[in-house]
Amino acid sequence: MGSIVIDSPKVELWPTSSIEEVEAVIRAVYKQVLGNAHLLESQRLVTGESQLRDRKITVRDFVRIVGKSEIYRTRFFESAAPYRFIELNFKHLLGRAPLDQSEISEHIRRTIENGYDAEIDSYIDSPEYQANFGENTVPYYRGNTSQVGQKQVGYNRIFGLVRGVAESSSAVKSSQLVYSVATNSATKIKLPSVIGSTEKRFKILVQGGSGKFDNPLRRSTTEYIVPASKMTPQIQRINRTGGKIVSITEIV
Repeated sequence: MGSIVIDSPKVELWPTSSIEEVEAVIRAVYKQVLGNAHLLESQRLVTGESQLRDRKITVRDFVRIVGKSEIYRTRFFESAAPYRFIELNFKHLLGRAPLDQSEISEHIRRTIENGYDAEIDSYIDSPEYQANFGENTVPYYRGNTSQVGQKQVGYNRIFGLVRGVAESSSAVKSSQLVYSVATNSATKIKLPSVIGSTEKRFKILVQGGSGKFDNPLRRSTTEYIVPASKMTPQIQRINRTGGKIVSITEIV
């Protein structure tokens, strides 16, 4: 397999930026936040663009507008599994992969309890966003470089989300990191191909779970015993129904 290059240029809006540079910022926001999607002219957020050109809003404000837009919601919230939606929010808005199950669970819970807009705001209003991008830098992929105070596992996982310059986030509907995050695996994203009597088994303890992402969670607790080869579809089913994974432990 050839190497994958995911370095992203840093694009920033300055008080002295020319009209051409402002247009480059707008294109960069669309590319980053919409996951390299092809955008039709009719889908452009013309009011937000105009406000940015007139400096009535910042780049961070425009990122928020794109993140809360109907096109983002349709492509990444309504048509993808909950786990994948959260995964892509980290990728598009913070430029990195989720680091552990607690991050995923926190954002799934926030979406269920507080709604879609609150979930998008939680990234853009975070100290992490402010420290890395501030008001006028377009978010960019940064998990492939060392980050102060950040777990090294993020270096490996960003490659599970960004597959090269031509990749499109909307082309993949299922989670790419569900197994590695849930089991806290630092190096492997793909499940082992060997199955049989020696295959590892895991116990998944789940709280709640309902038919829709936005419905309130039930308080019941369910235990699943799952072979390693079935972990990904089982965890995807749990997250699609709004269940909260309390713990995943290997059965020895």
